Amino acid sequence: MNILKGKSTHFFLISLLLFSSGCARHAPAPISSRPAPPKDLIDYHVVSSGETLYSIAWRYELDYQQLAKANGIAAPYTIYSGQRLNLDLTKSVNTNTPKNSSRQAVVATKPGVAESKSKPTSSAKPSASKPSAPKPSTAGTSSSTGNTSSKTIKTIKPAGSSPESNAKKVASLPKSWSWQWPAKGRVSRHYDSSKVFKGIYISSGKGSKVEAAGPGVVVYAGSGLRGYGQLVIVKHSDTFLSAYANNHQILVAEGEMVTAGQKIAEVGGDMEDSKRLYFEIRKNGKPIDPVRLLPRQ
Repeated sequence: MNILKGKSTHFFLISLLLFSSGCARHAPAPISSRPAPPKDLIDYHVVSSGETLYSIAWRYELDYQQLAKANGIAAPYTIYSGQRLNLDLTKSVNTNTPKNSSRQAVVATKPGVAESKSKPTSSAKPSASKPSAPKPSTAGTSSSTGNTSSKTIKTIKPAGSSPESNAKKVASLPKSWSWQWPAKGRVSRHYDSSKVFKGIYISSGKGSKVEAAGPGVVVYAGSGLRGYGQLVIVKHSDTFLSAYANNHQILVAEGEMVTAGQKIAEVGGDMEDSKRLYFEIRKNGKPIDPVRLLPRQ
């Protein structure tokens, strides 16, 4: 009897351990441990409604100007929902949308306010229904997806005007300026080129203000890039872009011109640590160490 009881207890413990390990395998991974975008495994990206050329270039660590050139896209970099963008910058492919296409135009000055969790697939094909002129998209998802259907989504009206006027804004930016810290606090994690998210973390405080590190134009404001949460990307010049991620609240819109030190967001959206800000600077599309450009604390 004792032998049978011991075997039953042993079997119960083994079953419990197997069940626990199964649950552990399905636990969601924290944001910071997510893998890098599979840019070396795919050759193209299918545009989702609400994405901008800047956000797509940021996702794959590409220079937005080279990405535009490789796909025959001229300023102000209008792209279309369902459009297939070539990611191999050594190949030049003209992906301009035909005039009779029904795909939605996704202009770089329109803010996305929704989020999608889907990813691009090699079988994705652009949708084409009734022949009509493309209509500007004013919102949507900002993550890559093979689903090319268009949706009408409530939007936030951008502060700026047309894409053409934004080109003038970039041209009017000061030619000489100095970088400044985007938030007050200590650097809790330094730049690491081996990480997926290569920038720095600044421990500040939930609700603390996030400031533009330099004058520029907001080229992305939304939550569509996986792992970045509520993200703001500022274009300072044709060479430099800066990003402010995992914010609690975004206070600017795409197309808006900002000054150095202007409050653009609030700290508090990081699920792992609500008191820190993720900050990144890119030069010609590639991440660099922000501390080398920022003033000594």
